[in-house]
Amino acid sequence: MPPGCSSPLRSWPVVRRRVMRWSPVRLVGPGLALTVACGPPATVAPPSLDAPDPVPPGAVELRRDLLVLASDSFRGRETGTPDERRAAEFLASRAAATGLSPAGDSGYIQRIPLTRTTVGSGTRFILRDSHGETHTLTGLRPLLELGPDLPPMRRHAEGAIVFAGFGLERPGNGDDLAHVPIAGRVVVVVNGAPSTSDATRRAALESPASIAVRLQRILPLHPAAVIMLLTGASADVYESAARSLARGALRAADATDGQRIAASGPASETPLVVLGLPTRGSPLLPPHWPRDDRPQPLHVQRLTATVDVEERVIESYNVVATIPGRDTARRRTWVALGAHYDHLGVQPPVRGDSVAHGADDDGSGCVALLAVARRMSEGPRPSRSILFVWHTGEEKGLLGSAYFTAHPTVPIDSIVALIDADMIGRNAPDSLYVVGPGTAPRDRSRTLGAIVDSVNATLPTPFLFNRTWDVPTDPRRIYYRADSYPYGEHGVPVVLLTSGPHADYHQVTDIPARVDYAKLTHVARLMFALTDALANRAVRP
Repeated sequence: MPPGCSSPLRSWPVVRRRVMRWSPVRLVGPGLALTVACGPPATVAPPSLDAPDPVPPGAVELRRDLLVLASDSFRGRETGTPDERRAAEFLASRAAATGLSPAGDSGYIQRIPLTRTTVGSGTRFILRDSHGETHTLTGLRPLLELGPDLPPMRRHAEGAIVFAGFGLERPGNGDDLAHVPIAGRVVVVVNGAPSTSDATRRAALESPASIAVRLQRILPLHPAAVIMLLTGASADVYESAARSLARGALRAADATDGQRIAASGPASETPLVVLGLPTRGSPLLPPHWPRDDRPQPLHVQRLTATVDVEERVIESYNVVATIPGRDTARRRTWVALGAHYDHLGVQPPVRGDSVAHGADDDGSGCVALLAVARRMSEGPRPSRSILFVWHTGEEKGLLGSAYFTAHPTVPIDSIVALIDADMIGRNAPDSLYVVGPGTAPRDRSRTLGAIVDSVNATLPTPFLFNRTWDVPTDPRRIYYRADSYPYGEHGVPVVLLTSGPHADYHQVTDIPARVDYAKLTHVARLMFALTDALANRAVRP
C-alpha cells in the first residue's frame, strides 16, 4: 500500500480545496435513449495528465486506481464491449488483492445476458403522394426505444401525414396540436422556435431538452408515429442518434419485445419516433416553409415506415465481492455499497481525445468502494457482512443494478441498506446531494436518512447536504435514474450520494486530473463511517 494510505479511513485528513464551478446540465429527458452532449465547447482542451492537481495525503490510492480505470486503455468502458470486460477484470483483480471474497456466479464476476438491437438493412420510409407515386425518404433516424420502463416501440407505422408546427401553445394562435388530427396520423413536428421568438426563447425551444417535452405532449394523443425535425442545438442529437444506432440498443435478454408485447398487448406499444433535420423542399414540411409554419395536413397521402431490427445476445458483467461479518447472528445480513463502472465508450474527438474517460462518472464512486473495502479489510470485521457491487450498464438504463436485484447473489431481503456512490469527486468541497430517504416508496429509507445525518455530524468537517433532488416531484428524476432505484423497488433502504453534474459531465474532458481528490477522500470517509455504523447497528434501518 502506498505511503500515507495505511492508516484507517477514520484518520484520513479532510483538505479544503477550491470550489469547482458548474452549470446545470440539460438532458433530452427521462427515459429517452440518447446521450446528449453538454458542457464546454469543443475548443476547450483537457489539462495534461502529466501535471495533475496536488494529491492530498490519504488520497494516493484513490488517484492511483482512478488513473487506471479512467485511462485510454479501457476506451470509455462501454457496456457490452471488450473494454467493459477488461474494466471488470481490473476491478475484480483489485478486489482479490484487497482480500475480498468473491460473490458473483463466476468468481467475482456476475454474468449478465443482454440483447443488442441494431437497425437492419430492411428499414424503409416510403411516401405515397397524391398521384399514387411512391418515394423513399432518406436521412431519418428511428429510435429503438425511449426507455426501459416504457412499452416497446412500434416497428411498423402507417398513416396520413400532418404537420404540427412546433407543437407549441402559441399566444393568440392556440395549441399547434389542436389544429390538426393527431390520433392514427404520422405527426411531423419541428423542435424549434417561431421566427417571432427572441433569442432566449429560441434557445430554450431548440434545446435537446425540448425533444422530451414535445414528445410528452404528443405521445398521449396516440399518433401512429412522430417525426421530430431538429434545429439549433438539438441538431447535435441527430448525430448522437446515428452513433447510438450504430452501437445498437441494449436491454435485458429476458425482456424481448415479443414477451413485452404479449404481456401488455399491441395497443400499449409506444408510437414510433423518428429523428430528422428540416430541409427546404422536404415533403415533410409545408411547401413554403419556413415562412409558413402553420399546423396543416400535407399533400402527400401517407407514410409507411418499417424499422427492421437485428438482435443478438451478448454478455455483460457486474463485479461482486464481500467481507464476511464476525457476528454469527448477523453475518447473514448485508450492508451493500454500489457504484457503476461503465461509461460512454469512444466519442467524437475533442482536441484529439475521443475516449469518454468517465473519471468522475463514475470512476470516482468505483475507486471509493475499493478504498472502503481496503479499510474494512484492515480493521476488525464488523458484525454484519459487507457487499460490494460494481454495476455495469447504468448509462444504458440501470441494466446491471436491475439484473442484480432480480438475480441477487445474496438474498435480497437480507440486504439491510444500499449506499450508492455516483459522481462524488467534483464541485464544492463540502457539499453533497443526498437522494433516496425522501423519495423511496413507503418511507422505507427515512431511518437510513437519519443515520446518514448522524454519521455525517461526527466527521471533523461535516458535509452540507443538499436534498433538492430528494423529493418525488423532482423534475430531474434523479432517484429513478440511479442504480439505487432497483434496490429501492425491491424493498432495500437506499441512499444515493453524489456531488452533482459539472461542465465535463458526459464529455471526453471528464478526466482524472479534474477530480478533486480531497473531496473524493472526504466522501469515501463518510461512506466508510456510514458502512461501519450500519454494519454494527443492532437493528436494521
